[in-house]
Amino acid sequence: MMANPAPHLNSLACVVILAGGASKRMGTPKAELILPTGERLLDYHVRHALELKAADLNAADFNIPIMIADNERGLTVDLDLSLGNPQSPIMHITDYNPVNDDEQSDNGGALVAIESALQTLAKLTDTTPNQKSGSSWLLVISCDSLIPATDLWQKLQPVISQVAEKEVICLTDDSHLYPLLGLYQLSIEADLKAYIDSGQRRVMSFIKPLTQAVPLTENWQHLTNFNTPEDFQRACAALSDL
Repeated sequence: MMANPAPHLNSLACVVILAGGASKRMGTPKAELILPTGERLLDYHVRHALELKAADLNAADFNIPIMIADNERGLTVDLDLSLGNPQSPIMHITDYNPVNDDEQSDNGGALVAIESALQTLAKLTDTTPNQKSGSSWLLVISCDSLIPATDLWQKLQPVISQVAEKEVICLTDDSHLYPLLGLYQLSIEADLKAYIDSGQRRVMSFIKPLTQAVPLTENWQHLTNFNTPEDFQRACAALSDL
């Protein structure tokens, strides 16, 4: 591995799983979808996120918090996952809501969830002595994908040192970005808060100037962006073929 003068700058600080979407076309919350193995999609993502502690050498000496942003839908995590990993905090977070925002919308969007994760992480760093304050990236995973957290981190992490000026690193295909499968530098928190406080919610408008896109691995093409039951069936079939 190439020597890095500031290895903490490449470290993973937290994972946030976005599970609060309305899922109208799916007909049921995507986080509650059942994989062919019988596992719920939310538990699938939590299970893989828990593996990051062992997979990421930079994170070997501290616990990576796993945050679930479910827009207060009351989604639960398989108790076996929590009991089997007591050293890794799994917590639900409430979407950030500006004090001057009178609309308590059911679809505040992904950015308010990401902002909440960044704010929660800052508080954890201040109050938890063994939390690695130098870690600088938030891994965002949406529940419209079957790409494991471990694979996504391994795909995106090497790009960090190549694009020091970029604050968001996410997947892309030939037609569009996947901003909710990516890394967000913790330093964007103040700018993101200001953007939301100004009444903005559009993800692409905020991240486009900040983003380094990473081509989607070919065998991931059908694992993400599923919005209907048919899409999900295709994703499950693609996963079983890997």
